Amino acid sequence: MNLPTLVLILALLIAIWWLMRKRRETVSENEASNIRRPAANTEFHAVSIKFSDPVCAAARELTGRRFLATAAPKLPLHNCDVLECTCRFLHHKDRRANKDRRNPFGPSGLGGGTGAFDSEQRDGTDRRKND
Repeated sequence: MNLPTLVLILALLIAIWWLMRKRRETVSENEASNIRRPAANTEFHAVSIKFSDPVCAAARELTGRRFLATAAPKLPLHNCDVLECTCRFLHHKDRRANKDRRNPFGPSGLGGGTGAFDSEQRDGTDRRKND
């Protein structure tokens, strides 16, 4: 073999290696883009357990309960006695089922407090005065 042929074969091998590497990077980027990432406002992302028949008693006890996604039990549940578990998670943006539990007509109005006190509870002295 002469030198130009050897250089041509080496250049061809490098080109094939480079193309295969680029293809592998593209495939891994596509796989990474298919992964669902949580939205930015999912600090209180919650899940509840949804099931169909047959259902175990453990899942039936958790009906209607929402768990923070990080604290949810693993499926199938620890004491599941069904041969083939049909439970799955139903996702929610928030752990609370209702939008707001405050009463807009209560003592606190729309301002936000708890509405537990009708009058001012502070005694009027400044506790930081002696600091």
